[in-house]
Amino acid sequence: MFKIFSTFTGAGGLDIGFHGDFKFLGKKYKKLPFSTFQAIEYNKDATDSLNYNKKYFPEINNLIPKDITKDIDDELIKLTPNEYDVFLGGFPCVTFSVVGKQKGIKDNKDGQLYESFAKYVEKLNPKVFIAENVKGILSANKGEAVKIIKERFELDGYNLKVFLVNFADFGVPQLRQRVLFIGVRKDLNVEFIPPEFTHKNNHITAKKAFKDLPTENECIHMKQLNSSHHVIERLKHIPAGGNYKDVENTPYSVKGLMSNIYRRLHPDEPAYTVIASGGGGTWGYHYEHPRPLTNRERARLQSFPDDYNFQGTTTEVRRQIGNAVPPVGIYPFAQRVQCVLEGITPDFNPEKCIREYDIEKRTFMS
Repeated sequence: MFKIFSTFTGAGGLDIGFHGDFKFLGKKYKKLPFSTFQAIEYNKDATDSLNYNKKYFPEINNLIPKDITKDIDDELIKLTPNEYDVFLGGFPCVTFSVVGKQKGIKDNKDGQLYESFAKYVEKLNPKVFIAENVKGILSANKGEAVKIIKERFELDGYNLKVFLVNFADFGVPQLRQRVLFIGVRKDLNVEFIPPEFTHKNNHITAKKAFKDLPTENECIHMKQLNSSHHVIERLKHIPAGGNYKDVENTPYSVKGLMSNIYRRLHPDEPAYTVIASGGGGTWGYHYEHPRPLTNRERARLQSFPDDYNFQGTTTEVRRQIGNAVPPVGIYPFAQRVQCVLEGITPDFNPEKCIREYDIEKRTFMS
């Protein structure tokens, strides 16, 4: 069994993908030889979710409700070097001051979180680490941010590969693009081989994702939100796949500075990116019924198993779901990490694999 130390754990989507042994849309994802033994998560509702769903985290013996930026030598945390095989997390996109390389990293909250993640890597010296981030980090500071990140981890003794992943290409019913930083300790002398696409030309649609949903009596997360009459009427005038632009210059127009709001799903396409928070018009809307999505529908779009019971208010559950890494999407990457830890080079077709991002050229390797 390979041991995981998890940070920024949230509701545990990244960890579930590594553990395996779950079902999604009728498919069984087999158990992988990973288990999370320690996890750091600051949000109480998220820690309540992790505790409530122990079947997916059976080995966690130390769930720490801690701010990761605090003292790394906290007595609650057992930081034994070389004890953990995998270190997981998702530090926020940081804005670097590139004058003097790392000057400014500690000067803002996101920078502190990145720096804390890096310090944990230094202290624990795991064999492999994976950090998830938003697409925007590739262009942050005109591409200099990722260069600093790569240099930092290579100095710490890791070969770092960067991938821009559209999780729809790996079986998640959502067009969700995220960056994965995957570091392998140099002394292992094993290369991380990226996974082959599983759904590149066969994305799962929103309609298929919502097949056989539980009823409201069966699942608390199927409870529908209350919407005003005006919002319901507005949605009736927005077609499937449309957004607020479809009601411009009508009695249902939306005033003010707006981006892509009041977006309705299209039944024959994957969902757009599920977000964690936001005000009116940002909840995501059903393709057939003029209403916001329920949290269970959001969880389906994020590929959580149906029996995962999130804890907290409707708003907090939405936050946990929207911030999560889709378990189905990370599963093939976990399989490749298993190959690294077992010293195996898997059979693969480079033409079918996701391509590594070249940080210097700011393009994808051929």
